[in-house]
Amino acid sequence: MKRLLVLLMVLGLVAAACGDDDSSDEDDDGGTTTPQEVDDSDDDSADAAPSSGLDELNVAYFSEWPTPNQVAQLEKTYDEELGLTVNWTTFGNGNDMSRAMESGDIDIAYSQGLTPFVNAVTAGSEFEMVAIAVSYADNDNCVAHPDADITAANAGEALVGATIMSPLGNVTEFKLNKMLEYFGVDVSDVNVVGAEDGASVLAAFQRGDIQVGCAFGGPMFSMLETGNTLWTGADQLAEGIRVFDVVSIPAGFGADHGDIVTQFLQVTEDANAAYAADPDSKIATIAEAAALDVEGTLQNLSVFSFPTKAEQLGADWFGGSGVNDAMLSQAEDNPDALNDYSDFINTSYLEAVN
Repeated sequence: MKRLLVLLMVLGLVAAACGDDDSSDEDDDGGTTTPQEVDDSDDDSADAAPSSGLDELNVAYFSEWPTPNQVAQLEKTYDEELGLTVNWTTFGNGNDMSRAMESGDIDIAYSQGLTPFVNAVTAGSEFEMVAIAVSYADNDNCVAHPDADITAANAGEALVGATIMSPLGNVTEFKLNKMLEYFGVDVSDVNVVGAEDGASVLAAFQRGDIQVGCAFGGPMFSMLETGNTLWTGADQLAEGIRVFDVVSIPAGFGADHGDIVTQFLQVTEDANAAYAADPDSKIATIAEAAALDVEGTLQNLSVFSFPTKAEQLGADWFGGSGVNDAMLSQAEDNPDALNDYSDFINTSYLEAVN
């Protein structure tokens, strides 16, 4: 009997010991995870994520600024090719585009003025120029009011004391300053009034409140119906002034969604090519998308050029120093100007376009 009791006690101790081992094993398995298991879990999660991670793309553009890609905008070719809902938002000036990119509200700014882009990156914004949207000289200019009696011949004297209205911090103001320099007039000798946009300039011009109005696109052409330019596009080119708008992005957006940026540029390239091959068939659609009549659309397009991928990567643009030099020129009056702006140019997305 004693032997039986001893045997039962031994068996109980063994069972208890085995139970402790099992409990310990369960705690090891359930309470800790090996580094390999963490990696496996993360890999599975990454494989399950969509490639772009986007449902929508937010693009900034200007109304009354007709460009061939607006055919693809209106016909939703961008949506189809990118597999996203593309939201197009109009802006009054390029500085507002910069602020919207900074806040994360805009992913791509199409046809942003070079001056606002340069001002933004000089101030520390992490933006990249990824393409040239449009080149122009005669579509952004200052117009003298018919009652002001200011011409290219007498501008050096007649501009002194004149009231000039212009949007500020953009290409229009840059060209205004260059025009004054060209005619030997110090900016302190004129009264420059800032405007929110070209429409405000046109309204002041039509009221007779100003002697000179500076604007681009439709408002400029409207002022030219009665007024006259002082400094032509040919004069500007002769002075080495290249005027163009860019396609810009927040650098972080490009790093995360480079395939989207490239596809956006691909659709734009295709739209430009289709327009070049048959412009007449595209005018009505462009006019509708740009919120312009056909006459105004033709006026704008007559002084626009849309460089192809090959041209943009060539010596006149990104393949040489022209774009960086233009940026340096835009920033020359900025006390914080950089010595080089090439770090804000990224042609890798454009290079991937077919």
